[in-house]
Amino acid sequence: MVKQNKKIIMLNEVEAKRILGQAGIPVIDTRLARTKQEAVSLSGEIGFPVVLKIVSPDVVHKSDAGGVKVGLANAAQVRKAYTEIITSIKEKVPGARIEGVSVQKMARPGVEVIIGMTEDDQFGPVIMFGLGGIWVEAIRDVAFRVVPVSARDADEMVHEIKGVAALRGYRGQEPIKISSLTKLITRISRFIEKNPQVKELDINPLIASGDGVVAVDARIVMKP
Repeated sequence: MVKQNKKIIMLNEVEAKRILGQAGIPVIDTRLARTKQEAVSLSGEIGFPVVLKIVSPDVVHKSDAGGVKVGLANAAQVRKAYTEIITSIKEKVPGARIEGVSVQKMARPGVEVIIGMTEDDQFGPVIMFGLGGIWVEAIRDVAFRVVPVSARDADEMVHEIKGVAALRGYRGQEPIKISSLTKLITRISRFIEKNPQVKELDINPLIASGDGVVAVDARIVMKP
């Protein structure tokens, strides 16, 4: 459901991923379950193991509020996780509007990165790239460029961050295809150019692996 006021329109995770997928940005299959039984049914369609996440415009940090359950391997675990998520959100975020719970396939392990966009008062849309997940707030290892972002700009962004060593295959880990990241950054830049109504974009995390990248969470804020 779209959250709207006089200033912004906020899309939920499922809606944001649908729009990004239509723009050619790789996203993990994510569906909205409004009931426990629907979550079980969707999990069977998507295929185990799955991840459940709260969908609410009032819950920003889903994990901190107990709104995320990962690695669910069967229907019984999904039922239990759904109940625990709803109960936790009602306790920790009283009055939160709950639209449902998202169901998505458990992503392959990899390096978590982030790509985001905000509007600067002077320069206009600015794209950010860096290490994602909890590292965004912990170490702020990010790089910025003004839209439009060229392939050369994107490559420089990836190599500017200190965490680039993790992308190259740190301590025996599988190296990431840097080209898949640079292509994605430029694709998002074109998406922003074609959709000036987008005020903010936050794809965090993107899971980067030897096979490429895929968005497992996303948020879009649009101008009214």
